[in-house]
Amino acid sequence: MKNSIAERVADFLKNFPPFKSLPYPDLLDLSNQVQVVYLEKNAILFQVGDAAHQNFYVVKDGAIGLSVISNGEEILIDQCDEGDIIGLRPFFAKNQYAMAAKAQEESILYAIPIEIFKPFVMQNQEVLNFLLESFASNTRNPYDIDYKGKLISENSFIAKQDPEVPYFQPIVYSKKTITAQSTDLVEDIAKLMSSHKIGSVIIEENQLPVGIVTDKDLRFKIATGKFPIRVPVSQIMSAPVITISRDISIAEAQLLLLKHGIGHLCVTRDGTPGSKIIGILSEHDILVVQTNNPGVILKLVKRATKSKDLKAVREKLTALIKNSIESNIPIQHISNLAGEINLAITRRAIYLAIEKIGEQPPVQFAWMNVGSQGRREQLLLTDQDNAIVFEDVEEERYEKVKNYFIELAKKVNKTLNKVGYEYCPAEMMASNPLWCKSLSEWKQQFSTWIFKPGEKGIMMCTIFFDYDYVYGDERLTNAITEEIFKNIQNNQLFFAYLGTDALRNPPPIGFFRQFLVESDGEHKDTFDIKSRAMLPLIDAARLLILSNHFTGVNNTMERFKKLAELEPQNREFFEACAEAFANLMYFRTREGLSQDSGGRFLNLKELSKSDKVKLKNSFQPIHELHAILKQRFQLSYFT
Repeated sequence: MKNSIAERVADFLKNFPPFKSLPYPDLLDLSNQVQVVYLEKNAILFQVGDAAHQNFYVVKDGAIGLSVISNGEEILIDQCDEGDIIGLRPFFAKNQYAMAAKAQEESILYAIPIEIFKPFVMQNQEVLNFLLESFASNTRNPYDIDYKGKLISENSFIAKQDPEVPYFQPIVYSKKTITAQSTDLVEDIAKLMSSHKIGSVIIEENQLPVGIVTDKDLRFKIATGKFPIRVPVSQIMSAPVITISRDISIAEAQLLLLKHGIGHLCVTRDGTPGSKIIGILSEHDILVVQTNNPGVILKLVKRATKSKDLKAVREKLTALIKNSIESNIPIQHISNLAGEINLAITRRAIYLAIEKIGEQPPVQFAWMNVGSQGRREQLLLTDQDNAIVFEDVEEERYEKVKNYFIELAKKVNKTLNKVGYEYCPAEMMASNPLWCKSLSEWKQQFSTWIFKPGEKGIMMCTIFFDYDYVYGDERLTNAITEEIFKNIQNNQLFFAYLGTDALRNPPPIGFFRQFLVESDGEHKDTFDIKSRAMLPLIDAARLLILSNHFTGVNNTMERFKKLAELEPQNREFFEACAEAFANLMYFRTREGLSQDSGGRFLNLKELSKSDKVKLKNSFQPIHELHAILKQRFQLSYFT
């Protein structure tokens, strides 16, 4: 008779090392001996100095914190969740635990008897190696690529980022370095350069750089007849090689090229000739990076005469974002740069559209970006959301004036679409007559949303309350802002509706701290980082900044930072919210760049263990944010 419980245990364990190395029949036999342990939150599994248990443990659901005592204080040094092993000490060391293990959430563990498991260890070298490496390296998974040999402390992921952003961009060098030996013939080197279509070859001995030969050497030393082509390359190579580290800035690299009158630099592990070659940087590489710096990109925007030019600019912006992500530049800095360049692209599109119409706008108007564009959080090529407000005109002129701006908007939306910003599926664009209105109409529209905040009205508030002036007469958008804040003053009903909407997405982890993923459809088993993680922070930041009656701050990270200033008693918490949102934006941007998508749906199977921990830690402020909203806006009657 089959044991269905044992089968479920085996089916779980087979996905994780070292159990995945066991034949399934053996794993099934082992699973018959496994006990299921349930721990409530804050329950202790074992303490420092406790006698070793007869079992070791695998986390099935939940989270277990590992801690040590330092200077009389408990220090959390690791967090174990799904598939992690706890309590290996009885296998290898003295009969007491060196760490404490406590449930951080309600958790389920599989307790595996050590004496039952030992025969499997002795019979399977891969299992033995895994356990030895785990114990020796003080890590629960030595196969973790990013953190092999290290304990992953959850605190390390919510550490303060350095607010200082380097003025100079770091280098982006080629890691596909072609090398040769000093005894190789020049003829062979020339063929090597030709076949790989490269301009230089580093000459190495024992993976250390001893010289470099370039196409310049071939021209001036071989083509001129100064040396025959069949001499050893040692006779024409340049030596010693000028070496740099991977952390050097572009400006510093340029100075070295100028100082030595050379066109290539060898990148080594520690920046000296005595360490391993890891890449090469050419003058051309620097020029390519410089064409993708913000100043150059903005100049290209101003010179653009058609959508094709703006598309090329946007491609350079994508390259800039990708390089900045790879160089670990803080995401808010990247977001600020992208926001300015996106604004410049839209402004140029409007300017070109007016030129194409051949007639100046009949009255003053303002173009507004709304939604993620209005918050300047659009790092990826997602859809466009925008609107137009034009000044009030006489009734007999109204239709003609509005038709002009709808025609203008159609041309702008079309240009932006060619650049790569898709049309909004819900048609929340200025070319839609619903979102191209006079100032009085917009005031009336916002008043309706505020004083009659039905479900649709609140949805519109979450989009159109995040607007950003782009082009035209800014006084028009300022007038809308004044009307909004006049109408929401002491409007508890509106805040209650907005607060209830902000609570519609619960924290994105389940009862046992597992990710809540899509259950069906095209994105089944993926994690919707936008709806489940980012929107709760976006919505809460908007509501709290509005209730503080503070204008001029739309970006979510900046809203939380401003809230930290406005409410010093909650400073630490709001700063943690800002940092959590920055982490989520980083994950979404990285996903979007790698998949050439909007980055909304993450494939959790492709994330490293450390990334999953970092992602989960970014969810931590959401629960407390919801509690604050419920208490502050008295939402218990609405939720």
